[in-house]
Amino acid sequence: MSAQPTRLIVVTGLSGSGKTIALRTLEDLGYYCADNLPVALLGPFVREVMTQDSWHGGRVAIGIDVRSRHAELSRLPAMLASLAAEGVRYELVYLDTADEVLVKRFADTRRRHPLSPVKPTLAAAIAEERRLLKPLASIADRVLDTSALNVHQLRRAIATEVAAAGTPGLSLLLESFAYRRGLPADADFVFDARCLPNPHWQPELRPLSGRDVAVRTFFEGKPEVGAYADDVLGFLTRWLPRFEAEQRHYVVVAIGCTGGRHRSVYLVERLAAALAPAHGEIYTFHRELD
Repeated sequence: MSAQPTRLIVVTGLSGSGKTIALRTLEDLGYYCADNLPVALLGPFVREVMTQDSWHGGRVAIGIDVRSRHAELSRLPAMLASLAAEGVRYELVYLDTADEVLVKRFADTRRRHPLSPVKPTLAAAIAEERRLLKPLASIADRVLDTSALNVHQLRRAIATEVAAAGTPGLSLLLESFAYRRGLPADADFVFDARCLPNPHWQPELRPLSGRDVAVRTFFEGKPEVGAYADDVLGFLTRWLPRFEAEQRHYVVVAIGCTGGRHRSVYLVERLAAALAPAHGEIYTFHRELD
């Protein structure tokens, strides 16, 4: 087992509740992820991954659900207890969703439920899945109801309530957004970048984003953009330690512009790079690009 701290997140729950989105979010946050892993392979897989000197920093996320056989699912608690005895910090996250929402999601996507071959109706398949997963729901460290969450809200919840909550110190979530689509609901700080030069009016830059070299070069040639970024960086550098002293788990900083593709994206990436050396976990999300 690796000498570095090991954190394992096991994502389980109902089909259609957002497990794939949750795993992709954790992967974006630097976790080594695997979906639909047979329960019998959980221990060997985690041990093998943790011996690797890699980019994941001791963080692993596994998706396990009803596609595993019932006999295998019943072995999961013992598997987790064994890993805990070896020093692995684990968290079992259960995603739940109301039946009527699941029915609509399956109708919208036209996907088949994994238990459809053995159950005559979608409602019966959902009911059977709830029965099979009930033991896992009862021991879950965190149950997240995704009934009213869209993709962006679910990604944010996974980042702040799951990933950041298990990280010592203060985690920082930097998010870009478009004002025309509304402000992020739970932002602690919001900065308005609409006063800065807009690459949208350059035909060759319009289809690009703030992540692209040509757009970065455009902004780096504008002194006011650098001054704006430095001012925001100075503010965060000064005041984030006060939030950490108050035992906050995470702070959400949102930067908005008109379309959420150029100015706000560039500033989020620039600030994340500037804050990384002296800060703990930093997560970046680009709402309109995602």
